[in-house]
Amino acid sequence: MRAVVTRVTSASVTIDGKVYGEITGGLLVLLGVKKTDKPTDAEKLSAKITELRIFEDENGKMNKGLHEHGGGLLIISQFTLYGNCKKGRRPEFLNAARPETAIPLYELFIDLCRQKGFLVETGIFGADMKVMSVNDGPVTLILDTETL
Repeated sequence: MRAVVTRVTSASVTIDGKVYGEITGGLLVLLGVKKTDKPTDAEKLSAKITELRIFEDENGKMNKGLHEHGGGLLIISQFTLYGNCKKGRRPEFLNAARPETAIPLYELFIDLCRQKGFLVETGIFGADMKVMSVNDGPVTLILDTETL
């Protein structure tokens, strides 16, 4: 699994002209599932993201986690995170999981974050979504279970 995690002051996802999910602070997570991913990857990545200390403390140091800072998670499925642009000008997505593999792992990831007590908002898997965010910092990290 691969995630692009951005610290935000606000983020939302709009589907068919309606706001579907919205947070007023916390983390925007763009989540990609690889065709070889397993439930253990969802467990590992959800633990890492929800325990990141990337919010500033009273001294301006990144020392607080989401629990101390407050806010929620907006989790958006993003198969294009596994796009390969090595050849030509059009990306290929052979490493991205097919929906029958990706959807259960995406939903497991969401459930694991909710089980930790966080407010979790989402988009709709496979939908055409408009994602807006106000980045805080900006602080953006790329996490991949192959390198965690």
